[in-house]
Amino acid sequence: MKIAVVGGGSTYTPELIEGFADRAGTLGLDELVLYDIDGPRLQVVGGLAQRILARRGLARMLRLSTDLSDAIAGAAAVLIQLRVGGQVTRLMDETLPNQFGMIGQETTGPGGFFKALRTVPVLLDIAERVRAEAGPECWIIDFTNPVGINTRALLDAGHRALGLCNVGIGMQRWLAALLGVEPERVRLDHLGLNHLTWVRAVEVDGTDVLPELFDRPGFEDFVRARCGVPLECARTLRALPSYYLSYYYDTDQALAKQLAGSHRARRVMEIEEELLAMYRDPALDHKPELLDQRGGAYYSIAAAALATSLLTGDGAHHYVNLRDNGAVPQLPDRYVIEAPALVDRAGARAVPVRPLAPEMAGLVQAVTAYEELTIQAAISGDPEIARRALIAHPLVRQWSVVDALFPAMLVANRTMLPAFDCCVDG
Repeated sequence: MKIAVVGGGSTYTPELIEGFADRAGTLGLDELVLYDIDGPRLQVVGGLAQRILARRGLARMLRLSTDLSDAIAGAAAVLIQLRVGGQVTRLMDETLPNQFGMIGQETTGPGGFFKALRTVPVLLDIAERVRAEAGPECWIIDFTNPVGINTRALLDAGHRALGLCNVGIGMQRWLAALLGVEPERVRLDHLGLNHLTWVRAVEVDGTDVLPELFDRPGFEDFVRARCGVPLECARTLRALPSYYLSYYYDTDQALAKQLAGSHRARRVMEIEEELLAMYRDPALDHKPELLDQRGGAYYSIAAAALATSLLTGDGAHHYVNLRDNGAVPQLPDRYVIEAPALVDRAGARAVPVRPLAPEMAGLVQAVTAYEELTIQAAISGDPEIARRALIAHPLVRQWSVVDALFPAMLVANRTMLPAFDCCVDG
């Protein structure tokens, strides 16, 4: 069994390594290849990965490679975790939209749109290489944001793919800790789009405890910390919104914080440098606690468990991005949703869910329309389609903003958007 990780130089990788080390026997995993275009960084991250595996007697399982064909050839699954342009582009996505009075964020709004334009063509090129080198039966697991758009682009191109985000498993773990129960006893009615989901039920051993949680002392602090909205907002929705919905439900406050200089990207860049310095320590043989602040909590559990289900057919329960295929009646089957699913060798099947409430369905429909246009723009390089995508996005919508913001962000991204070369002046 061979598994390859594209973007193996990511600081997330030690988390992933620990997950696969825990499941190596179950998977029959005898080759794990980390691939990255940045050789020196790969050596730093790979060195820590090697020491983590050596501590468990699995050092021979790992290989490092800067040759994509070598890394993916014969793989049963390929995990993709990349960031076109690095953390500098994340900072740009978070700050440049602010100059036009818009929310700056790496997965939604104008920043998320340009991240998708940069990422989709690269991801599709890698996927074609996977199909050629590993075969059409190889599973592609995408952890690259924006996950929902990327997953849909992969599926539209005929690839065997699922998208993975840690929001669902994170909420499950946080709620389990709050309730004082084992995470395996908690199942969530977690539904929507990637970074646009609502937890509409929290079942413990089959019983929904969310209604009583709303009246629990101290739950207001949990909702504010994990959802980014006031308790009364969640109570009115009768659901726990994902943190990213705070950009929609509390736009003015979120924008005010950003205009005052609060940008997550700056802290992430600092954490990255601190982590890489730690990874260079030859005595370090475990993931440092600082990694939990990087934003990938429970990634190792989610990613390794999902790969295990796809490759062994254990039929386990996961929160994934997959085709709607009738799961949400308000959406066309071809759209990609984030939902609970049972996963085996044939792929993921969404578990039965209730229809979305009108206030949720309307937002989901608007954002899926934006996603469809974004994929078309990323592939075609058509500026007219790109502008239509931005107009469709609920966080943008205004023509005067689109008319000014689009060319400015296009110039800032020019070296990473070859499909739009003909549209950039100078």
